[in-house]
Amino acid sequence: MANNAKAPTADENVAVIGLGRFGGTVAKSLVRLGHEVLGVDENPKIVQQWSEDLTHVVQADSTDEAALRQVGLAEFPRVVVGIGTDIEASLLTVLALTEIGVREIWAKAISEKHGRILKSVGAQHVIYPEAAMGDRVAHLITSRMLDFIEFDDGFAIAKTRPPADAVGRTLAEAALRSKFGVTVVGVKERGADFTYARPETVVPSGSLLIVAGTTEQVQRFAAAT
Repeated sequence: MANNAKAPTADENVAVIGLGRFGGTVAKSLVRLGHEVLGVDENPKIVQQWSEDLTHVVQADSTDEAALRQVGLAEFPRVVVGIGTDIEASLLTVLALTEIGVREIWAKAISEKHGRILKSVGAQHVIYPEAAMGDRVAHLITSRMLDFIEFDDGFAIAKTRPPADAVGRTLAEAALRSKFGVTVVGVKERGADFTYARPETVVPSGSLLIVAGTTEQVQRFAAAT
């Protein structure tokens, strides 16, 4: 093992196991957001590669409960398991984390079956990055939306241009909710700060709207812009 320093125990700290493309991206984003991150990987070259970017990086067999305890994983309230293609290692890692008492486990899955098994052995949150990205790109390709996020319950948020007849009018006058069923969350004008939407907010020419609603409502709204 490399770098056996005990990790911080504050609630905002996170451990990421598996520093491949997915796990590494998550770890870097967490650091950028101000969190202290413990990275764990069994490959010494990957550990060395990440040693300057994360708060702590250790080499360890994540399927070994004793090894996880030794590097301080039991002290972390949240752990992300970024192992995907090695399904056996993914499942055994989640099981080991459950055994040492980690209360919130986020795990990457490469299929629905993999995800179901992850949940059955203790993962509270299962992430399907490939499926989520594929669905998101499909929505962007087939619509006029500039960005799109869909949630499990059919709720979506999108960034899109406003309909031509809304430009220069207040949101109350444009009545976008009554016409399309969407809620305008905010307005972003080029070169200006994001503005939270209010009935008196005017929609400037060239601005972007952040809208929320069901997936169908958001798609219909984007098609009208």
